[in-house]
Amino acid sequence: MPKQLVIEPEHMRRKGEIKFASIPVHSYDRAFSEERAARGDAALKNILRHMMIVREFETMLGTFKATGAYRDIPFTYKGPAHLSIGQEGAAVGAALALAPNDHIFGSHRSHGEFIAKSLAAIDQLDPASLEAIMAEHEDGRLRDGTAAHIGGEGKALAENFMLFGLLSEIFMRSNGFNGGMGGSMHAFFPPFGAYPNNAIVGGSAGIATGAALRKKLARENGICVANAGDGSTGCGPVWEAMNFASMAQFNALWDESRKGGLPVLFFFSNNFYAMGGQTIGETMGWERLSRIGAAINADSMHAETIDGTNPLAVADAVARKKALLLEGRGPALLDVECYRSAGHSTTDANVYRSRDELKAWEAFDPIVRFQTQLVEDGVMTEGDVLEMREIVGRTIEAVTRAAVDPEAAPIVNVEGDPTLIGKLMFTHNDIAPPSSPVPLIKQPEDVAAFRQLKRKSRFGLDADGNILSGMRAITLRDGLTESILHHMTLDESLVAYGEECREWGGAFGVYRGLSEILPYHRLFNSPISEAAIVATAVGHALEGGRSLVELMYGDFIGRAGDEIFNQMAKWHAMSGGMLNVPVVLRCSVGSKYGAQHSQDWSSLIAHIPGLKVIYPATPYDAKGLMASALSSNDPVVFFESQRLYDTVEKFQPEGVPEDYYRIPIGEPDIKRSGNDLTILTIGPSLYPALAAAEALDKSAGLSVEVIDARSLVPFNYDKVLESVKKTGFLLIVSEASERGSFAMTLSSNVSRFAFGDLKAAPRVLGSPNWIVPGAEMESTYFPQVADIIDVVTGEFFPEKKTPAQGSRNWDARDLARMAL
Repeated sequence: MPKQLVIEPEHMRRKGEIKFASIPVHSYDRAFSEERAARGDAALKNILRHMMIVREFETMLGTFKATGAYRDIPFTYKGPAHLSIGQEGAAVGAALALAPNDHIFGSHRSHGEFIAKSLAAIDQLDPASLEAIMAEHEDGRLRDGTAAHIGGEGKALAENFMLFGLLSEIFMRSNGFNGGMGGSMHAFFPPFGAYPNNAIVGGSAGIATGAALRKKLARENGICVANAGDGSTGCGPVWEAMNFASMAQFNALWDESRKGGLPVLFFFSNNFYAMGGQTIGETMGWERLSRIGAAINADSMHAETIDGTNPLAVADAVARKKALLLEGRGPALLDVECYRSAGHSTTDANVYRSRDELKAWEAFDPIVRFQTQLVEDGVMTEGDVLEMREIVGRTIEAVTRAAVDPEAAPIVNVEGDPTLIGKLMFTHNDIAPPSSPVPLIKQPEDVAAFRQLKRKSRFGLDADGNILSGMRAITLRDGLTESILHHMTLDESLVAYGEECREWGGAFGVYRGLSEILPYHRLFNSPISEAAIVATAVGHALEGGRSLVELMYGDFIGRAGDEIFNQMAKWHAMSGGMLNVPVVLRCSVGSKYGAQHSQDWSSLIAHIPGLKVIYPATPYDAKGLMASALSSNDPVVFFESQRLYDTVEKFQPEGVPEDYYRIPIGEPDIKRSGNDLTILTIGPSLYPALAAAEALDKSAGLSVEVIDARSLVPFNYDKVLESVKKTGFLLIVSEASERGSFAMTLSSNVSRFAFGDLKAAPRVLGSPNWIVPGAEMESTYFPQVADIIDVVTGEFFPEKKTPAQGSRNWDARDLARMAL
């Protein structure tokens, strides 16, 4: 919505036609003699060797799954084995054109890509750099184990180190690259440019795009490659990522120093099958995968279809696309046609394709074709090829013997340390308060929105105790703005984006004024693509940046479910603590908009391991907790109630400090002291609980203590248990549906932790288990003051019972029988 991009009716209504940039198909025609002259015989031999290493490594895994042994080495491998046998030309060819600082992000079928990229990096790195990498990883323990159990010197040692670390990870041993926490489908090793493989089909598309965004913003050399299969083109998040990577604003709106498309290559290993579904002719609409590039931008994403069985054709294409990307002309797409001669997995019986088809593709086996070419042109003899194959086999055998040996590759000792995996869920580390000013368009004091904040009262009550309006006092919205302003103006690694985040000021005004001081590359509007918003934020963080992104409504979490649940939440633990994911995801909880825009999904998020969850209810808490969220090296989901944006501070006598401060995540806060009953609230439930406490004091003489949870994950129970020890009663109030809610978890745990102090079982009062109605009926859905009073006097203190004031006259057991 920037005003400088005028939508002219005369232009938009002009007659014409849309033309697409042409998409080459199998255009590689360089003579082998030219390649030989350019690369040299040693390099060509190495290409064959790399393909053989990939083939033998995967053959070993397949043999273990099929027979329980490889070269007389018995081992029961329980994990998955999605093999890429037949696709070695694609993996090795791509790696041939990439440098160590080019980063690949893989799929569930990426052992070959990992190995090829790492071998290529080892070839390019000097001995001192390789030694430093091996010495730094786990303080040299894997290097020392490799030397002791496998051997090798120089680059040979580095190759064995890489293969040993990868296979140990696949076997989920403690000396695996990721401590055994990633396994087959998630293994990676950043020093060689091999970033996380991904078990979710197409899951790396958005992550690689976000990593490319970070490379662009940090002016880092190199590109990012999103590796995926042809089946992933049926996934919406893949299309979202390609569109995000192609946003016109990179050239139309970003300043000259940051102009240009994202340096991301979408590399589709097109083996013609998504498991047993055939993409061409059955499950997709395209006859050539590269056609989809024409749907994304006027350059057709520089798309090409290339021969993935020829590593030299692949290397040529990747090199050309890389040059375009480094010129700022990205993104790019390659349709790399190859053939998966093995099954989708080791349980695949290949019933979906004929023997004749399998036989026909044998002639295009990349290893057979390439070694034949080398022999025919005199680069190698048949004897040389056999010797190379034997050496490769002995290498994989030695690596395998070490990886199955518990002394060389120790088993992860969960029994000895039952919380070992739990300790990997979070870093629990924060950055220091940012203090280095960054380039701005204007200074905050020159912007009206921020000058207005300076004029507001920091406390929400006047001298007579009357509540000030949000126009006169700092609101919850303002508290969020002040923390975000502080971090955005002092930490250039932090970027903020989402739907309507710039000129609009954010859907609910939290970013008002920021567009006047921050350039586009620090604050920008994203597409309405929730999956891409979160995935790119994760990729940006994994690449070394910090991300603040917004989903307009919490209900839209469903549009980014995988990206939140399987990506944002898990990469720190799956990396064995190697990677941090400093992402803050803001989600508003709606009001007045009914069933699809007003759901409190905080319990859903709290259920997912690996996410910190914050839900403040006051301006003071919102500002301090947002500062802590933006400082955290862990992923945080930050919920904000739309009903509370204009709430002013009533609890801190000094009001909301103008200076920067943090509130520890996970610490509940007592908002009202009492002796007879404890009410624990989540989010906006604080305010009806306080009103009910006042009413109960006046009408029933009950002294009620009200505790605001403020955070759901982590959660320190100490204050709640101290309160329950004093009162003996606990009511937990939340706007989330009662069934399966986090309030139920709190209730269950307090029952365990404070059983001897309780005079009655804790009670949860949440929203009923049906859709959120519209504005006119909301008071019948979210817990109201009368509902709280009814529970307290009807269940905890029946002697003080009065006629029911609320509308909740149902029997909970009857509703449960009706699935309600």
